[in-house]
Amino acid sequence: MDFSVVAVAREDDSPVEEPLRVAVLADRLGYREVWAGEGPTWDSFVLAAAIGRATERVALTAGPVPVSVRDPYSLARGAASVAAVTGRAVGVALGTSSKRVVEGVHGRPRVRPAAVMEETAAAVRELLHAEPGEPVVPGSPFRRRLAPPGGPLTVAAFGDRAIATAAAHADRMLLDIVSPEQVRDLRARLDAAAEKVGRTPPTLAAWLPAAVDPEPASLAQILVSIAGYLTVPGYSDVFTAAGFGEAVRLAAAGADRDTLVRALPPEAAATAGLVGDLGAVRARIDAYAEAGLDEIALVPATAADPAGERTLTALRPA
Repeated sequence: MDFSVVAVAREDDSPVEEPLRVAVLADRLGYREVWAGEGPTWDSFVLAAAIGRATERVALTAGPVPVSVRDPYSLARGAASVAAVTGRAVGVALGTSSKRVVEGVHGRPRVRPAAVMEETAAAVRELLHAEPGEPVVPGSPFRRRLAPPGGPLTVAAFGDRAIATAAAHADRMLLDIVSPEQVRDLRARLDAAAEKVGRTPPTLAAWLPAAVDPEPASLAQILVSIAGYLTVPGYSDVFTAAGFGEAVRLAAAGADRDTLVRALPPEAAATAGLVGDLGAVRARIDAYAEAGLDEIALVPATAADPAGERTLTALRPA
């Protein structure tokens, strides 16, 4: 099992500079890669560049970036620009995001998201490998001046069309907050899709909330993340089967985040992540590996563990 670290995954109430502290710690502890997620606060490419300047070794991945708000060239240029100023390999992760983010934050229409993802992934894959001297895009009089960024193309996927896009174009497919049972199903679907197009399956990674020996504040931080998935098809069934049906029903009725967090017991934090004492977390890692996961991208809870130091230190690479 490979391990990487997510400097920032989604919006919460943590300090805005916390991602840099997480990244610096991950680099010091020997993790190989840091993800710079994108949201209403952070631009992923700017954050990736800042992380690269503040660290010594880690490879960088920017995103997932919503494909509805940036064109393929901007995505590839962003990765190449970060690589040029940091001297690191830089990858790009693509996602469809949500209507709340694409339309509510960016003011862009979120239409045909699966088709836009497929078109963007195909174009970005080609652009990430363009060499200096080639047209910046096919047919352009402008020439590429920056070297290829050298990192992987990752596609965040869950539905069948996104999985097919990952199988056809990506080096890695990304899942978010999944149980081992979901991993097993998605691994099979990815392998079948890759076989259909005659490609070696991409590696399979998952962003998983992580907290070793968590304090109550860390559990609450993870429950905030889980609350956003209670109405998502494929997730609601998992949480209902785990005994949290009341929270799922409240979410379907439109309950706000605070109500949902109160409805989720602390043990819900372990449903789709790495939460508990070190022994329990190690056993959970084994379950994910057995299910077919290749990489765990740790999303450390930081609310009562600044920079996720306790968790990242306990799980650092051997």
